[in-house]
Amino acid sequence: MVSAVRTVLGDIAPEELGVCDAHDHLFLRSPQLPGQELDDPAAARAELAAFRAAGGAAVVQWTPYGMGRRAADLPELSRTTGVRLVCATGMHQAAHYDAGLLGRLRGAGLAELFVSELTDGVGTSGVRAGLIKVAGGFHALDAHARWTMTAAAEAHHATGAPIAVHLELGTGALDVLDLLCGERGVPGDRVILGHLNRFPDPVVQRQAAASGCWLAFDGPSRAQHATDWRMPEGVHALAEAGFGDRLLLGGDTVVAGARSVDGGPGMPYLLRRVRPRLDAALGADLVDRILTEHPGRAFAADWK
Repeated sequence: MVSAVRTVLGDIAPEELGVCDAHDHLFLRSPQLPGQELDDPAAARAELAAFRAAGGAAVVQWTPYGMGRRAADLPELSRTTGVRLVCATGMHQAAHYDAGLLGRLRGAGLAELFVSELTDGVGTSGVRAGLIKVAGGFHALDAHARWTMTAAAEAHHATGAPIAVHLELGTGALDVLDLLCGERGVPGDRVILGHLNRFPDPVVQRQAAASGCWLAFDGPSRAQHATDWRMPEGVHALAEAGFGDRLLLGGDTVVAGARSVDGGPGMPYLLRRVRPRLDAALGADLVDRILTEHPGRAFAADWK
C-alpha cells in the first residue's frame, strides 16, 4: 500500500505537497467569535494567492465539522491559486457548537460521520477530508474531548487518517497522548499536536515527542501567549534533543482581521517572518525539511 496525502483534488504522493502551512484556516465560523467569521471565498482566494507569492505551495485547513468549512469551495480555490489544500473532518470543543447539534450527534455515531467524510466526502461536495481534527481542554480532557477523541481513534483505525489536536493554550499534551495512543492504540506518528508554542514547557514537549507524535508550532503569538521570540529557542532545543524530525509549522489564521489581505499577518507571515528567524536558529536545511518533507509525512496515510 502506498502512502498518500488526501487533498481536495485527490490523493498525491507526500513529496508532491511542497512548502506547506501545516495548520491554518481559510473558512471558520464559531459562536465564540461573533462577527469575525472567515466566510469570504474572494478573501480566501486572495490570501492563498499571497501565500503562493511568498513561496507557499500547500495549506492544511484544520476547520472541522460544523464550523463553516465550505468544503465545496475548496477545489476551485486550489485550482485557481495553484495551492494544494487538505480538508478536515472532526470536532472542536463543545463551546463552538449548538447544544441541539451536539445532542443529535451523540445519538448518530460520531466515528461513522468522520469515516464517511474521509472516505465518501463532506456532505454533497464530494471533497474527501484528509485528517481528523479534535481538541483538548485547558490542562485536562473533559467528557466532550474524550468522546470526540475516542471517535477520532475509531475513525483512524478504520481509515488510517492522521489525527490533529488543538491543545488549549498549548496544554494537556500528555493527557491527549495517554488517551489516543495509550488507551485507544493510535500510533504516535499518526498524531499531530497543535499550539505547543503557546505553552513552551520543554520537558512536556520532549516527553510528547518521545511518543513519536508530530509537534506543531503554529500561529503568530497573541499578547497573552508565549511570544514569538521564544519559539526558535524551543524548536532548537527539540532538535538538539534528537526530535528535529518531528516538527511542523503553521499560521492558524482564525479570524477575518488576521488575514494578510485584511491587514493582519495571515498565511504569508509563516514564510515572510517566521522562516528567517528559524533559519538562523536551526539552519536552512532543517527548516526546509520542516516546511516540505515533514508535512508530507505527517499528513500522509495508508488509506483503507
